[in-house]
Amino acid sequence: MILVDSSVWIDYFNGSSTWQTDLLDNYLSSVPVVIGDLILTEVLQGFGSDRDYETAKTFLSALPFRQMGGDNVAIQSAQNYRTLRKAGVTARKTIDVIIATFCIMEGFTLLHDDRDFDPMASHFSLKTHTAP
Repeated sequence: MILVDSSVWIDYFNGSSTWQTDLLDNYLSSVPVVIGDLILTEVLQGFGSDRDYETAKTFLSALPFRQMGGDNVAIQSAQNYRTLRKAGVTARKTIDVIIATFCIMEGFTLLHDDRDFDPMASHFSLKTHTAP
């Protein structure tokens, strides 16, 4: 299963054509694409117009949904953050550490366009898509 980060969803809804949005477009008709609560919040909070917000909310609500938090994810995310720090890497956004940790723990592949996930892919078993 695929989890798509807000970095890709935002480009997708803005009509930006990237290899990630093209891949997402293909996946939507052939592969289970999961939306998580944290990503849903990040995507929906960015809409300026009520109409676009409602359209996106309806679209995203049709996807399989997962809650991404909880004690186990919180504790493992803190440990992953600490591991990165000890390796000389400072994660810029805690939410990205939580998203990556969730994907690792649940076995999801992450589709993203955010360089903040790169250290997590190299230091942990985070599965991500790479450019074709």
